[in-house]
Amino acid sequence: MTDDPEVLTFDLPHLRVSALAWGPSDGRLALCLHGYPDTAWTWRHLGPALAADGYRVIAPFSRGYAPTALPEDGDYHMGALMFDALALHRHLGGLSDAVLIGHDWGGMTASALAAHEESPFAKVVSMGVPFLPGFGKQVAGRVLRRMPRQVRMSWYIVYQQIPWMSERTLRGVVPRLWHDWSPPGYDASADLARLWEALPDLAHRKAAITYYRHQMPLGKPAVPYRALHEDWDSALPRVPILALHGEIDGAMDVRLVGISAEALPPGSRFEIMPAAGHFMHLDQPEKVHRLIVDYLSG
Repeated sequence: MTDDPEVLTFDLPHLRVSALAWGPSDGRLALCLHGYPDTAWTWRHLGPALAADGYRVIAPFSRGYAPTALPEDGDYHMGALMFDALALHRHLGGLSDAVLIGHDWGGMTASALAAHEESPFAKVVSMGVPFLPGFGKQVAGRVLRRMPRQVRMSWYIVYQQIPWMSERTLRGVVPRLWHDWSPPGYDASADLARLWEALPDLAHRKAAITYYRHQMPLGKPAVPYRALHEDWDSALPRVPILALHGEIDGAMDVRLVGISAEALPPGSRFEIMPAAGHFMHLDQPEKVHRLIVDYLSG
């Protein structure tokens, strides 16, 4: 079996989606969702490893990331991302044993779908993001004590709310994010090259930034996504989750993530990976694979 992926295109009713694929066509479906600022190529280690275990791994390029189309509705709310994952599951003929693995935005999409009553995914893995429903009133004091540090780490989110300028300066900002979020010495040149292929022009770069802009309180998602979008950041999961976070992740304070993980449902597992950064599936791929396989087979 080769580590080189198939490159597939799916014409969903609402969106043309391109994806990388590994593994046997009749294997158990593992849908892998990437985040920001990266692409489906960040699954290049986990994809072949899971394929060797018999899984059919599908890693789509998220809406707005070429070669997936820019959505005609211009919607990047969480409900839209959840809608895309469900549509892919249907299109691929996924069964009730399907697995959903997400990193960053993909991780938030995965945990949101874990709370959705009609989710078809039996197992869910979320990587590199906090569990937002865990930031309730009962932990408000502990969260507030960590917020000054987190605000400094999250400067890029505020910056990306600035219209016109932020999308035009993205090529200068993103390499800094990869540097700050990764372990010392990690070479992100291949990842950045793939990213600029996926964000080749202003329209695509604006799309990537709009993920952040559309999670602000202003504005509503398009009608097909509204039911999914409702309470996405507060509903508790209906299935146990494996949550992974890098100890030296420069994007998110690991202690804040740990606080949020206390609200994960029974049977869940929260793992802090020593010396791992935000893109843990790239800088510690073997350990990530082992943790995920142990969870999926448990």
